[in-house]
Amino acid sequence: MELQITDPHYREKSQALTALHGVIDPELYINIVDLGLVYDLDFSNPEEIILTMTLTTPHCPLEEAISNGVENVMTPLFPDRKLNLNIVWEPEWNMSMMSDEAREQLGF
Repeated sequence: MELQITDPHYREKSQALTALHGVIDPELYINIVDLGLVYDLDFSNPEEIILTMTLTTPHCPLEEAISNGVENVMTPLFPDRKLNLNIVWEPEWNMSMMSDEAREQLGF
């Protein structure tokens, strides 16, 4: 997910992405932002945050751990908003979505 400074919710999205860097995929030991799992953050509704993301594979056995990690970092940061975690499978995740840092950590 690329963040644009012209986005009206730039500040909130920047704070959220910083917090989401703390959510580590328990299998790969890399944060979900650098893995490219976070597709979108929607702050347009003042009562809700819609976080659209994927996982590295469908039926990921660690989905609950990752979802809990997301909730644990987002809820205290935005206590007045309900988090709506939207896990999608399109576009399908692939290794080209990872940051250079993630590729380096995995030895690619």
